[in-house]
Amino acid sequence: MNPQTTPGPFRVGLIGYGLAGSAFHAPLIATTPGLRLDAVVTANPDRRAQLAREHPGARAVDTPEQLLADPDALDLVVIASPNRTHAPLARAALRAGLATVVDKPLAGTAAQALELCRLAEEQGVLLSVFHNRRWDGDFLTASRLVRGGALGRVHRFESRFERFRPKPKPGWRELADPAEVGGTLYDLGSHLVDQALTLFGPVETVYAEIDVRRDGAVVDDDAFLALTHTSGTRSHLWTSAITPLIGPRLRVLGDTAGYVKSGMDPQEADLRAGLRPDGTRPWGTDQPAHYGTLGTDESAIRLPTNPGDYPAFYAGIAAALATPGTPPPVDPRDAVAALAVLEAARTSAATGTAVRPG
Repeated sequence: MNPQTTPGPFRVGLIGYGLAGSAFHAPLIATTPGLRLDAVVTANPDRRAQLAREHPGARAVDTPEQLLADPDALDLVVIASPNRTHAPLARAALRAGLATVVDKPLAGTAAQALELCRLAEEQGVLLSVFHNRRWDGDFLTASRLVRGGALGRVHRFESRFERFRPKPKPGWRELADPAEVGGTLYDLGSHLVDQALTLFGPVETVYAEIDVRRDGAVVDDDAFLALTHTSGTRSHLWTSAITPLIGPRLRVLGDTAGYVKSGMDPQEADLRAGLRPDGTRPWGTDQPAHYGTLGTDESAIRLPTNPGDYPAFYAGIAAALATPGTPPPVDPRDAVAALAVLEAARTSAATGTAVRPG
């Protein structure tokens, strides 16, 4: 990080103002005490106009190269551009001595991600990855139950991110070139694997089924992963764009009780709708109709969901910038481990065998 010449919020440069940049990163940065959205890279005239409406204090910049040409003008770079650009842009930002946040996945391969981790360590600057689904209310609730022993010894974790989009949508996520890092496995599957590793630790073996189901699709749109953790827990993970009837979001089974939860965390929908975690209203609160169930078939209760807390990610980034040595909210080496699992999943699907992550 390049120190500011005057006290004040840390200055943030955001690369990309598509869905990720405009709906997730920009509003979360802008509402985090200690951070200021200073510059946004987008050359699209419509997005520039949107930026001027939504964040009139932020300057528009044409290219990432232009943004990084003056590293002393920034304290943090956030990369929310298409997946294929994550590794090269993160490399450039780190070499400029700037603290860096990268939207998931950190890179296209575990090897590239590990290279970025080592570069950040060599440069002595912060690197973190926006695995915001760690702060979904349902996952926070499941984590509290598992770590508090409310379920006993957990033997199975089931997690789904399913949608019904029978026709592919235009965009880079649907392109066949592997360099684009498209498809549902690396998109929503990155979240699923990160959550499983966060809750149950390292993985010994991965078995996967990965398919292209929709007419006209050229990248994977339906995937199932079975992870065997070294702890003995098994995680079964589904991500799909062709699910007309959505399954439970989470089902966690222990030897004394289980927890099952349907419905999606409300934070994404609220951010897309233009709502902000600015303290003017409760944030991340689940509707009672969507509460999960805790217990057994003989004795179960409806359990209020923990509030979701995406703002916690950037609050953690601000704390890490303010106090050197404070760990980031997501360790980038966690992203390396998740990518190793995704790579093992691809090998498993191609060979029909269980694979150990490399």
